[in-house]
Amino acid sequence: MLRKYITKYRKLSVEVKASVAYTVCNVLQRSMSFVTLPLFTRLLTTQEYGQSTVYTSWESLITLVITLNLAYGSFSSAMIKFEQERGMYIASVNGLCTVLAAIFLMIYLPFKNNINRFLELPTFMVIYMVVSIVCSNSLQCWYGKERFEYKYKKVVFTTLLTTILSPIVAYILIIGASEKGYAKIVGTTISTLFLGAICYIYFIKKEKIFFNKKFWKYTLGFNIPLIPYYLSQIIFNQSDRIMISHLEGTDKAAIYGVAYTIGITLNIVLSAINNSYVPWFYNRIKEGKCKENRVVSSGIALLMALLLFGVISVTPEIIYILASKEYMEAIWVVPPVAMSLLFLFYTQLFVNVEFYYEEKKMLVFGTVFSAILNIILNIAFIPLFGYIAAGYTTLFSYIVFTMMHFKMYKALLKKHGLLDDMFDYKLLIVIAICFMGIGFLMMALYAYIYVRYIIVLMMILLIWYNREKIISIYRTFKD
Repeated sequence: MLRKYITKYRKLSVEVKASVAYTVCNVLQRSMSFVTLPLFTRLLTTQEYGQSTVYTSWESLITLVITLNLAYGSFSSAMIKFEQERGMYIASVNGLCTVLAAIFLMIYLPFKNNINRFLELPTFMVIYMVVSIVCSNSLQCWYGKERFEYKYKKVVFTTLLTTILSPIVAYILIIGASEKGYAKIVGTTISTLFLGAICYIYFIKKEKIFFNKKFWKYTLGFNIPLIPYYLSQIIFNQSDRIMISHLEGTDKAAIYGVAYTIGITLNIVLSAINNSYVPWFYNRIKEGKCKENRVVSSGIALLMALLLFGVISVTPEIIYILASKEYMEAIWVVPPVAMSLLFLFYTQLFVNVEFYYEEKKMLVFGTVFSAILNIILNIAFIPLFGYIAAGYTTLFSYIVFTMMHFKMYKALLKKHGLLDDMFDYKLLIVIAICFMGIGFLMMALYAYIYVRYIIVLMMILLIWYNREKIISIYRTFKD
């Protein structure tokens, strides 16, 4: 059986091989943090694990400041626009990031004591973070170049290498360190830093360029307008943990971080489904067959709801297995975070259309508004109800996020004179309401394991009974 699949894989085109390889690597990468969770939650105290959680949150924000997401926003179009100068472009981007990092450090160092108190990080970790960000950006640029040229083997090898080495190195450092939280941070990032440094030196030395006006002007002009969008995404993903750390302590941020990791576990599935669904959906828009999407989008929504229901139903057991008893409070955070993922999928349905018609202003406005709302709600409710409130502010913000993009989607239809036949709104609403109702019911039954598992068994039987319908929907957008 295995030989059969290997033979089929060898016959595929290089483009398809690359796509399969990258998908597998992406799943492995995203799964590693979940798989290693039991190890690190038992090696570290909640305070130490919270240090890692806070560092990761700030790293996302400072990465945007130092790199402007240059390896993502403008990179794909730059690889096409400067096809014959790709190496020079990457070397120039490395130079730009170095300048931005130097500016950041010049602002940071004179005020490091005050900034450190705000970041809840020592000076050596902030400097390490800056160096790590510059090197990681260089590595991501190299990954992007290799992907465009379908040289996937090197990317797969280095990705798997860092994925495997990171937890091993982190474990070794934690065992021998007194500051175990910071040891985990260094251990999980140092392999990426090392490979990124090699890429940085390689491109600068090979291309012998640091500054190029054409490349810098293009890159800054493309990415700066998108900063509000990128920033709002980071706020959605990371601000909860930063605010909990300041208002409740790093130990509570650690518990919330574990809950959030479990709650968004199925984001891997959502990304995989969306990657297959979007090309099919765009072809239907192009061919004027948007109505076919009504059944497919509703079917995917129902499948996502059922999978998320499964996570919510067994949350106490997941926490017990993956973490220690100090993290059991996290069971009350996982359900609202998991529910948020369904609304993220709903939002993505409308955002896909916005991207197709290149309505970037709509995309930025809706995302920024929802992110600001999330911050305001956290400031208001975390002091009143504790860190658990952050899960519910996230859920409410994602509901608003969906409604904002729905309104913008409707405005887009009117602007382009399109028929409103892409989605079955009533069915999507029914799925969301039923899912949330049953999800909160399962929360109320967390103390009654047998009742919960009987309900889960019934749901599994329901999925099995309708398996042919589910498979037919999947085959529809894979064809």
